[in-house]
Amino acid sequence: MRLAVAQIITGADLAANLELIREYATRAKAAGAELVVFPEAAMRAFGNSLADIAEPLDGPWATAVRGLARELNIAVVVGMFTPGEGGRVRNTLLVTGPGVDASYDKIHLFDAFGFAESDSVDAGTSPVTFELNGTVFGLATCYDVRFPALFTANARAGAQVNIVCASWGDGEGKAEQWELLVRARAVDSTTFVVACGQGNPASVGLPTTGTAPTGIGHSAVISPLGAVMVALGEMTELAVVDIDPSVVEEVRGKLPVLANARDL
Repeated sequence: MRLAVAQIITGADLAANLELIREYATRAKAAGAELVVFPEAAMRAFGNSLADIAEPLDGPWATAVRGLARELNIAVVVGMFTPGEGGRVRNTLLVTGPGVDASYDKIHLFDAFGFAESDSVDAGTSPVTFELNGTVFGLATCYDVRFPALFTANARAGAQVNIVCASWGDGEGKAEQWELLVRARAVDSTTFVVACGQGNPASVGLPTTGTAPTGIGHSAVISPLGAVMVALGEMTELAVVDIDPSVVEEVRGKLPVLANARDL
């Protein structure tokens, strides 16, 4: 299966962000990709108001993404915001394309490093997997990558690939942690990990907004044994990679960590 990772930098303008998604999805399709993964907060970047733009999964922005995926005949994973409880929003991944329509609400909220995502975001409660052309994918968002149980739960539900969409906060050691975590989650779950982050606004001369996690780049694709197949820098970029899901069964035959795990 050929996948594309679209490391973009979004802003406050929903229409402009949608056009950016169209541009990169079109490029991914031209490169032969069956699926293109966009970052968390692709609908609107953090550091901007969210409650006023959150919409249901059948709202105009999500409907436009569905139309784009249908027009290009490509599956798309993209970060958006949907209405939550108590005036908060849900940090949602929309999955849409030929034969697939799914969504995942971020479970683990980023109340760390001086940022309180739970002030404005309502947590999801359930892992989500989806199937595309015979391959099963699990979903995760940003801070979720620090919690191995979600990745192994997805794997136990059949996932051969775990997708992580992020807008990773900058700071001392954060890039090293991101790189370590995405590789570790691949080995924990013996899945491919496709980790797509927002690019670093500073890399293209854009300002960052206060303490908001606006992205550092470093998107990556990792093999089930933790090998780095793709590693991007900080700037906007589209990467295309071929993965063989049958490798997962082979790896699990040699390294059956899921089968060997015990409840403690």
